[in-house]
Amino acid sequence: MAMIDLDKMLVKVKSTQWALSDIDWDAPGADLITEEQWPKLKEFMTDLMWIEHVGARAFAAMAKKAPTETLREIYTYFHAEEQRHANVEMALMKRWGMLDGDELPEPNINLRLVIEWLDRHSDEVPVYVLGTVVPMLEIALDGALCKFLLDTVDDPVCHQAFEKINDDESRHLGVGFSVMEMQGHGATYIKTVEMAAQIANPRVILGIASYFPLLNKMRDNVVAMGLSEEKLYACMEKFEKIGGRTKEGRSNPWFQIIKFHSRWMVDRNNKFYHVPVDALVKATSYIPRKLLPAVPTWVKELTYEQTA
Repeated sequence: MAMIDLDKMLVKVKSTQWALSDIDWDAPGADLITEEQWPKLKEFMTDLMWIEHVGARAFAAMAKKAPTETLREIYTYFHAEEQRHANVEMALMKRWGMLDGDELPEPNINLRLVIEWLDRHSDEVPVYVLGTVVPMLEIALDGALCKFLLDTVDDPVCHQAFEKINDDESRHLGVGFSVMEMQGHGATYIKTVEMAAQIANPRVILGIASYFPLLNKMRDNVVAMGLSEEKLYACMEKFEKIGGRTKEGRSNPWFQIIKFHSRWMVDRNNKFYHVPVDALVKATSYIPRKLLPAVPTWVKELTYEQTA
């Protein structure tokens, strides 16, 4: 996977836009969701939908600080695409009878905390921090969660929708890994000092405190649904292989730290990591929802309607 031409990628992104109305939501197949699947699938789709929207908010923040106009425009399209993916997943939930009226699925408490952090602080986080975290999350989303969904669900409309989503995600990954390599150019010492300064930033520490428990909770949820741990390992190995395929990629200190974190996260035998993070998951479960601020206004952009 060579460094991509961002100008050509922008043209491709513009030429491959699609809408929810391109999918026949009334086509046969909705009844292929079994009664046994339904409860866990509803929870899975809710989490997946919110993860997509978290990605959308991250791309919106990255667009504001992109180093070039081309990359800014690409990230702006990616922001809209992630919103569209979330809308598609809501439309599937509506098709499968998982939503009542105009109900918006409630995010779990860990997703809610990440959403709150993104709303308050993501615009202030340097683009090279989000630019390394997002590819790791997208590889897990594309290579594990979405593939698991398609292996589990027989509804052909779901497969049609995710064919379009996966095409978008492949472009997100291509840009993400190229940008990671771009960030690997220059003096490694200087980049390491910059990274240390960011890790000491209270905003980043707060983000880590909400991000780690979310990953643990999501990891255990999908494994409980039947996703093999081997597939999670394979996704993280793919992140390491692609992200570290060049000297520039390997010299990106954020790639190195996220690489090691992803190893710890998928390995349940790593008690040094999982014991304190599991404690955070348990602690956050006691937070009363009424103590959380109002849901950010950008969340209201989610809809299962056939919007462009």
